[in-house]
Amino acid sequence: MLVRLRTDLGEIGVPMAQMVLFVAALGIGHGPGMLGIFALLIATAFFGWLRSIRHARLIADTPTARVASAAQGYTELRGRGRPLGGTPLRSPIDGLPVLWYRVVTRQRGADGKWRHLRSEESDASFLLDDGSGLCAVAPEGAEMLVRRHDRFQRGNLRHAQWALIDQDPIYVLGEFSTLGSISPALDTPRQVGELLEAWKREKPTLLARFDLNGDGQIDLKEWELARAQARREVLRQQRELLAAPEAHVMRKPEGKRLYLISDIDPARIARRYRRWALFHLAVLLGAAAGAGWFARMGAFQNVL
Repeated sequence: MLVRLRTDLGEIGVPMAQMVLFVAALGIGHGPGMLGIFALLIATAFFGWLRSIRHARLIADTPTARVASAAQGYTELRGRGRPLGGTPLRSPIDGLPVLWYRVVTRQRGADGKWRHLRSEESDASFLLDDGSGLCAVAPEGAEMLVRRHDRFQRGNLRHAQWALIDQDPIYVLGEFSTLGSISPALDTPRQVGELLEAWKREKPTLLARFDLNGDGQIDLKEWELARAQARREVLRQQRELLAAPEAHVMRKPEGKRLYLISDIDPARIARRYRRWALFHLAVLLGAAAGAGWFARMGAFQNVL
C-alpha cells in the first residue's frame, strides 16, 4: 500500500479545497456566487495539474547518479539504506533498530471512538549505499513515500508505524553536496610557524619537551629540534586530511523544489503523479464547462 506521510498541498490540500467549493456550490444553487466558485475550482485545478506534471517530469527526467561521481546540486540517487555509526535509532514502539520512523498514536475514549493523540517522526540522518560510495540522507523537510506499515494496539492505545530499516531500497531526489570536496590549503611553512607559536604560548609544555639541558631556556639547537618536530606533525596532519573520505550529503533543496525520499520504485511514483495530474485536469475541464454553461444560462435568463 502506498502511503504518503506528509500533508501535501498539491495532492491533499487541493482536492479538499475543491470538495469544499463543490459543497458550497450545491448550497448556493444558481446564485450570483456560482461563477466565483467555478473560477476558484479552475484556479485550484490548474495549480494541482501544473504541480503534479512538474513533479512527474522531475522524477522521470532526472537521471540516477552515482554517489562517487554525482554532480553537486539537484540530483537523484538510488541504493540501499544503512544506519549511521554510533547509537542506532530505535522505534519508540517496539524498540527495534530503524533508519527512520513515523508513529501515529490514537486513543480510544470512553465513547469507544478512536481519536488522534500524537504523532512522532524521527529526524536523524541515515546512509544510502549505492555500491560506489555512501551518502548521508537528512529526512528533515522531505516528502516521505513509505510502504512498510505496522500496527500495534496496547490497551486503549493504537499505534500505526511507518518505517525504513537497514537494507531497504532507498530512492532520494534532492540537493546533493559533498563536504570537504575542495582540496585544503597545504601551506606547510605557515602551518609550521602557527604550530610553533601555539607551543610558545604553552611554555611549560615546550620546556618539558625540548629543554634537553634543563636550563629553563630553549637554545638554538633545541629550537631547531622543536621546528623539525613541528614540521613532522604538520605533514602528518596534512596526510590525514588528504586521506579522509569526502562526506556526501543529500538534503532539502532551497526554494520549492521537490525533496522526496521513498522505498518505492521512482517509475511508480511518477505514474502516481501523472494520475493526480489527470484528476486535476478532469476537474479543470469540468469546472470550465460548468462555468460556460452557467454563464450561458445567466445570459439566457436575462434575455427572457
